[in-house]
Amino acid sequence: MSVNVIELVRAALPEAVTRQLSNCLGLPPEATAKVVEVTTPALVAGLLNRCATLDGARTLFATILGQEVNAHIAEQLPRSFASTTGVTQLSSTGRQLLEHSFERRIDGLSDAVSMQTGVPAHATHAVSGIVGSILMGVLKGHILDHRSNIGQLPSLLGQQLPSIAPFLNDGLTTVLGLGSAAAFAQTIGSQVRAVSSHFEHPAATPVPVRDPVEPTLSPTAQVIMPPVREVRQVGLKAKHWLGVAALSALIGAIAAMAMWVALAWCPAATGWFTRNAVAAPAAPEQTASQPASEATAQPVAQAPQDNAASTSGAVQADAAPVAAKDSQLIASVDANGKPTISATVQNVAEKSALLNALTKKFGVGKFNADITIDENRKAADWLAQIDALMPLLSTPGAEMKIDGTRVELSGTAADAKTGWLDHLKSVFGAPYQVSAFDPAQAVANAAQSFKNAAKALLAPDASCASADLVKTLNLQVVNFASRDAHVPQSAFDDLNQSAQLLKACVKDGHALKLEVSGYSDNVGSAAANLELSKERADAVRAYLVKAGVSADAIVAQGYGNVRPVASNATESGRFANRRIEFSETRVQ
Repeated sequence: MSVNVIELVRAALPEAVTRQLSNCLGLPPEATAKVVEVTTPALVAGLLNRCATLDGARTLFATILGQEVNAHIAEQLPRSFASTTGVTQLSSTGRQLLEHSFERRIDGLSDAVSMQTGVPAHATHAVSGIVGSILMGVLKGHILDHRSNIGQLPSLLGQQLPSIAPFLNDGLTTVLGLGSAAAFAQTIGSQVRAVSSHFEHPAATPVPVRDPVEPTLSPTAQVIMPPVREVRQVGLKAKHWLGVAALSALIGAIAAMAMWVALAWCPAATGWFTRNAVAAPAAPEQTASQPASEATAQPVAQAPQDNAASTSGAVQADAAPVAAKDSQLIASVDANGKPTISATVQNVAEKSALLNALTKKFGVGKFNADITIDENRKAADWLAQIDALMPLLSTPGAEMKIDGTRVELSGTAADAKTGWLDHLKSVFGAPYQVSAFDPAQAVANAAQSFKNAAKALLAPDASCASADLVKTLNLQVVNFASRDAHVPQSAFDDLNQSAQLLKACVKDGHALKLEVSGYSDNVGSAAANLELSKERADAVRAYLVKAGVSADAIVAQGYGNVRPVASNATESGRFANRRIEFSETRVQ
C-alpha cells in the first residue's frame, strides 16, 4: 500500500491546471505552486496527527470515505477550475473536510502560509481548501482501489513522514496544534504504528496512544476507549469498511468491561489502579538544537509552543508556572505602502486596540494582519505608542520588529536619512532599546560568543558530547554574500576553530558523524534557494575537510527556505534564516 501522497497531489496539479487555478485567483502560477508546496506537507501532518489516536483514526477514515470526498477529483480539476464558482465551491468543501478532520479551524494555517510565502491571505485560504479537497480525494481513491481497511490508514500516512518532515517548521505545526516540528517528527511514527497495530491485532488492553503535546496517564487510567463519533452521509462504498471500524469498537468495549469487572472484584488491583491513576505524569524531557544566529544581538522570533498543561483529559499535579514571554510585533511594508503585521499579544483588548489603530490609519482591507492571543505573554506596553508608529508602517520598504522593550529597524526604516531611529528613541524613551539591524555587528557578536564557547570545549577536562559540540558549533555565523556559495573570509577563523574542535574530539576517542545543513531565506524561488543552500553546505564541509576533518565524519545537505528560525519579514529574520547549522546525524 506504499504511495507518496505528496506526489499524488502534485500529479493532480500539472502546470496547465495550476495556471488555470492561478487565473481564477489572480496570482502568478509560481505563487500558486509555492503555496501548494508549503500547504500540502502541513495538511498531511495534520491528518497524520489525527491517526495518532484510535478515535481520530476512525473519524478520519469515515470522513475520507464519505460522500463529500471525490475519489476522481484529479481528473475533474480542469472542469472545476473553469470558473470562479467552481474554485470557490471546491475550496469551501475542502476547508469543511479539513476542519472536521482536524477539529479546529484552518485559518491559522493559511495565515501562516501567507506569512511564509508572501502570497496574500485570501489566496492562501482558497488554495488551502483546494489542496484539502485534492488530498482527501486522492486518499479515498487509493483506499478504494486497494480495498484498504481502517488499520492501514495510519500506516499509509505514517509512510509520508520522510517526505513531509523536511518541509515542516514550527510556524506550521504550531497553528495545527502539533507542537514543535522536531518533537512531532520524533514521536508521531511510534504513535501511528501503535494505532495501526491495534486495529490489525486488537489486544485485551488497548495501548494508550496520545497526541504529541499531551501528558500520559497510567495504562489502567486509559482502558476505556473514547466513544466512536456518529458519522453522517457515508457513501455506499464505505459501509463495508465502516463495519470493520464498528467491530473494532465492539471488541474494545468488551475489553473495557472485562477490565472494569476485574477491578471491581480484585481489591489489590483496585488499589493499584487508584494509586497509579492519580500519579502525575513526568514531564517529557525537551531538547532543542540552538540556531546558528542565536548569539547575535538581535532576538530570533520563535513560534509559540503548545502548553501541555492546558490540554484536556489529562491529570497534571504541581505544574511549574509558565514564564511569561514578551509580546511581539513584526511589520513590513511593501513598495506600495501596504503593511503586513504579525503580532502576539496578551488578550483580546490588546488585539482590538492594534486592529482599531490599523483600521483607523489604513482602512478596512488595506493592510494584512495576523494577530495571535497568548495569555502567557507580558502586556504589550508598546501599544501606548502605536499611533506614533503609523507613519512608519506606511513607509514603503520599512521593516520593524518589537520584542518586549527591544525595537529593531531594518529596510528603509534603518536608513539614517529617514530619521526613524532617532525619532523612535525619542518616542519610546527609557527603558526601550531602539536599534537598526547591522549584519556586520551581528557576525562579530556571534564570533565572540563562539570563540568563548570553543575555548571552554578545548579545556583538558571538557566534554566532547555531541550535544555540547553541536551547540557550540551553531554559535558561529557563516555570512555568505548574496547569491554566492564561497565561504566568506569573515568565517575563516571560526571554521578553523571548528576543525580544531572536531579533530580534538576524534583524537580523544570520540567517533563523530555530523551533518552540515544549509538554509536560506524566502527571497527567490524555492528551487533556487534549495540549490544554493546545498552549495553553501558543501562549501563549509569542503573547508572543514581541507582543514583536517575526516571526510567520513561530516556530510552536507541543503534544505532551502524550509524550517525558518525567524520571520522573513525583517532583515534580521532573513539573516538568521540564511544559516549553516550543524547537527548529529541519525541512523535512519
